[in-house]
Amino acid sequence: MPHRTSITDETPTARPSPETRRQQILDAACERVRQSGFHGASMAEIAKAAGLSVGQIYRYFENKEAIIAAIVAQDLAEMRDKFAELERQPGTLRDSIDDHLPEAIDKCFDERRAALALEVVAEAARNPKVAAIVRSADAQERALARAMMERDRKPEWSEAEFHARCEVVGLLFDGLLLRGVNHPDLDRDALTDVLRSTVRHLLS
Repeated sequence: MPHRTSITDETPTARPSPETRRQQILDAACERVRQSGFHGASMAEIAKAAGLSVGQIYRYFENKEAIIAAIVAQDLAEMRDKFAELERQPGTLRDSIDDHLPEAIDKCFDERRAALALEVVAEAARNPKVAAIVRSADAQERALARAMMERDRKPEWSEAEFHARCEVVGLLFDGLLLRGVNHPDLDRDALTDVLRSTVRHLLS
Protein backbone atom coordinates (compact mmCIF):
# COMPACT_ATOMS: atom_id res chain seq x y z
CA MET A 1 0.00 0.00 0.00
CA PRO A 2 1.55 3.35 -1.00
CA HIS A 3 2.62 5.71 1.76
CA ARG A 4 0.44 8.81 2.06
CA THR A 5 2.56 11.87 2.64
CA SER A 6 1.24 14.01 5.47
CA ILE A 7 1.85 17.67 6.09
CA THR A 8 4.19 16.76 8.93
CA ASP A 9 6.15 14.52 6.56
CA GLU A 10 6.59 17.37 4.12
CA THR A 11 7.49 19.98 6.74
CA PRO A 12 9.05 18.16 9.69
CA THR A 13 10.54 21.38 11.05
CA ALA A 14 7.49 23.59 10.49
CA ARG A 15 7.24 26.21 13.21
CA PRO A 16 4.07 26.62 15.27
CA SER A 17 1.98 29.66 14.37
CA PRO A 18 2.30 32.72 16.62
CA GLU A 19 -1.18 32.00 17.97
CA THR A 20 -0.22 28.41 18.82
CA ARG A 21 2.99 29.56 20.48
CA ARG A 22 1.15 32.21 22.53
CA GLN A 23 -1.35 29.62 23.72
CA GLN A 24 1.48 27.25 24.61
CA ILE A 25 3.00 29.95 26.80
CA LEU A 26 -0.34 30.86 28.38
CA ASP A 27 -1.11 27.23 29.22
CA ALA A 28 2.29 26.87 30.87
CA ALA A 29 1.88 30.15 32.75
CA CYS A 30 -1.55 29.14 34.07
CA GLU A 31 -0.16 25.87 35.36
CA ARG A 32 2.80 27.52 37.07
CA VAL A 33 0.61 30.21 38.67
CA ARG A 34 -1.75 27.53 40.00
CA GLN A 35 1.12 25.62 41.57
CA SER A 36 3.45 28.39 42.69
CA GLY A 37 1.42 31.57 42.81
CA PHE A 38 2.07 34.67 40.76
CA HIS A 39 5.40 35.50 42.39
CA GLY A 40 6.62 31.92 42.31
CA ALA A 41 5.88 31.63 38.60
CA SER A 42 9.03 33.24 37.27
CA MET A 43 9.59 33.73 33.55
CA ALA A 44 12.25 31.03 33.77
CA GLU A 45 9.75 28.58 35.32
CA ILE A 46 7.12 29.45 32.70
CA ALA A 47 9.65 28.96 29.93
CA LYS A 48 10.68 25.59 31.32
CA ALA A 49 7.06 24.44 31.59
CA ALA A 50 6.42 25.56 28.00
CA GLY A 51 9.57 23.88 26.70
CA LEU A 52 10.92 27.21 25.46
CA SER A 53 13.71 29.59 26.27
CA VAL A 54 13.12 32.74 28.30
CA GLY A 55 14.02 34.74 25.22
CA GLN A 56 11.23 33.07 23.29
CA ILE A 57 8.75 33.99 26.02
CA TYR A 58 9.74 37.66 25.74
CA ARG A 59 9.09 37.61 22.00
CA TYR A 60 5.41 37.22 22.79
CA PHE A 61 4.98 38.83 26.21
CA GLU A 62 6.80 41.83 27.61
CA ASN A 63 6.41 40.70 31.23
CA LYS A 64 4.21 38.68 33.57
CA GLU A 65 1.61 41.43 33.67
CA ALA A 66 1.20 41.03 29.90
CA ILE A 67 0.68 37.29 30.41
CA ILE A 68 -1.98 37.97 33.04
CA ALA A 69 -3.65 40.44 30.68
CA ALA A 70 -3.84 37.72 28.02
CA ILE A 71 -5.25 35.18 30.51
CA VAL A 72 -7.91 37.65 31.66
CA ALA A 73 -8.74 38.48 28.03
CA GLN A 74 -9.33 34.79 27.33
CA ASP A 75 -11.74 34.54 30.27
CA LEU A 76 -13.55 37.65 29.04
CA ALA A 77 -13.87 36.21 25.53
CA GLU A 78 -15.27 32.98 26.98
CA MET A 79 -17.83 34.94 28.99
CA ARG A 80 -18.77 37.01 25.94
CA ASP A 81 -19.39 33.82 23.96
CA LYS A 82 -21.51 32.36 26.77
CA PHE A 83 -23.61 35.51 27.06
CA ALA A 84 -24.12 35.51 23.29
CA GLU A 85 -25.27 31.89 23.54
CA LEU A 86 -27.76 32.80 26.28
CA GLU A 87 -29.02 35.73 24.21
CA ARG A 88 -29.77 33.43 21.28
CA GLN A 89 -31.92 31.11 23.35
CA PRO A 90 -35.69 31.62 23.10
CA GLY A 91 -37.79 32.52 26.10
CA THR A 92 -36.92 34.72 29.05
CA LEU A 93 -33.49 35.34 30.48
CA ARG A 94 -34.55 33.47 33.60
CA ASP A 95 -35.23 30.38 31.50
CA SER A 96 -31.83 30.66 29.83
CA ILE A 97 -30.05 31.05 33.16
CA ASP A 98 -31.96 28.10 34.61
CA ASP A 99 -30.56 25.89 31.86
CA HIS A 100 -27.04 27.28 32.31
CA LEU A 101 -26.83 27.12 36.12
CA PRO A 102 -25.49 23.55 36.55
CA GLU A 103 -22.64 24.27 34.10
CA ALA A 104 -21.87 27.60 35.78
CA ILE A 105 -21.76 26.01 39.23
CA ASP A 106 -19.49 23.21 38.01
CA LYS A 107 -17.07 25.83 36.65
CA CYS A 108 -17.06 27.67 39.96
CA PHE A 109 -16.23 24.42 41.76
CA ASP A 110 -13.44 23.54 39.33
CA GLU A 111 -10.35 23.59 41.58
CA ARG A 112 -7.93 24.45 38.78
CA ARG A 113 -10.09 27.30 37.52
CA ALA A 114 -10.63 28.65 41.03
CA ALA A 115 -6.93 28.46 41.91
CA LEU A 116 -5.98 30.56 38.89
CA ALA A 117 -8.79 33.10 39.35
CA LEU A 118 -8.02 33.62 43.03
CA GLU A 119 -4.30 34.03 42.35
CA VAL A 120 -5.04 36.74 39.79
CA VAL A 121 -7.38 38.55 42.18
CA ALA A 122 -4.84 38.28 45.02
CA GLU A 123 -2.15 39.78 42.80
CA ALA A 124 -4.55 42.57 41.78
CA ALA A 125 -4.81 43.50 45.47
CA ARG A 126 -1.03 44.00 45.58
CA ASN A 127 -0.06 45.11 42.09
CA PRO A 128 -1.64 48.28 40.63
CA LYS A 129 -0.87 47.16 37.06
CA VAL A 130 -2.67 43.87 37.54
CA ALA A 131 -5.49 45.68 39.36
CA ALA A 132 -6.01 47.89 36.31
CA ILE A 133 -6.18 44.81 34.06
CA VAL A 134 -8.67 43.01 36.31
CA ARG A 135 -10.87 46.07 36.87
CA SER A 136 -11.01 46.82 33.15
CA ALA A 137 -12.11 43.24 32.42
CA ASP A 138 -14.64 43.37 35.26
CA ALA A 139 -16.13 46.59 33.87
CA GLN A 140 -16.57 44.90 30.48
CA GLU A 141 -18.13 41.82 32.08
CA ARG A 142 -20.58 43.96 34.03
CA ALA A 143 -21.53 45.87 30.88
CA LEU A 144 -22.18 42.57 29.08
CA ALA A 145 -24.28 41.29 32.00
CA ARG A 146 -26.33 44.49 32.20
CA ALA A 147 -26.99 44.42 28.45
CA MET A 148 -28.19 40.83 28.72
CA MET A 149 -30.33 41.49 31.80
CA GLU A 150 -32.10 44.34 30.01
CA ARG A 151 -34.27 41.61 28.45
CA ASP A 152 -36.14 41.07 31.72
CA ARG A 153 -35.76 44.52 33.22
CA LYS A 154 -38.88 45.72 35.03
CA PRO A 155 -40.06 49.27 34.26
CA GLU A 156 -40.50 50.06 37.96
CA TRP A 157 -36.79 49.51 38.67
CA SER A 158 -34.74 52.65 38.96
CA GLU A 159 -31.35 52.75 37.28
CA ALA A 160 -29.68 52.33 40.66
CA GLU A 161 -31.83 49.32 41.58
CA PHE A 162 -31.26 47.68 38.21
CA HIS A 163 -27.48 48.06 38.55
CA ALA A 164 -27.63 46.76 42.13
CA ARG A 165 -29.55 43.66 41.03
CA CYS A 166 -26.95 43.02 38.32
CA GLU A 167 -24.18 43.39 40.89
CA VAL A 168 -25.79 40.91 43.27
CA VAL A 169 -26.09 38.30 40.51
CA GLY A 170 -22.37 38.77 39.82
CA LEU A 171 -21.61 38.63 43.52
CA LEU A 172 -23.33 35.24 43.81
CA PHE A 173 -21.13 33.66 41.15
CA ASP A 174 -17.95 35.37 42.35
CA GLY A 175 -18.66 34.02 45.83
CA LEU A 176 -19.15 30.50 44.50
CA LEU A 177 -15.46 30.38 43.56
CA LEU A 178 -14.49 30.85 47.19
CA ARG A 179 -17.16 28.47 48.47
CA GLY A 180 -15.87 25.84 46.06
CA VAL A 181 -12.44 26.12 47.67
CA ASN A 182 -13.68 26.27 51.27
CA HIS A 183 -16.50 23.73 50.96
CA PRO A 184 -15.93 21.52 47.89
CA ASP A 185 -18.31 18.79 49.11
CA LEU A 186 -21.32 21.10 49.14
CA ASP A 187 -24.52 19.50 47.80
CA ARG A 188 -24.55 21.01 44.32
CA ASP A 189 -28.06 19.87 43.46
CA ALA A 190 -29.49 21.62 46.52
CA LEU A 191 -27.29 24.65 45.83
CA THR A 192 -28.54 24.81 42.24
CA ASP A 193 -32.16 24.80 43.38
CA VAL A 194 -31.64 27.61 45.89
CA LEU A 195 -29.48 29.64 43.52
CA ARG A 196 -32.08 29.26 40.77
CA SER A 197 -34.76 30.65 43.10
CA THR A 198 -32.49 33.50 44.17
CA VAL A 199 -31.62 34.54 40.63
CA ARG A 200 -35.26 34.31 39.58
CA HIS A 201 -36.18 36.60 42.47
CA LEU A 202 -33.50 39.11 41.45
CA LEU A 203 -34.79 39.16 37.89
CA SER A 204 -38.49 39.38 38.75
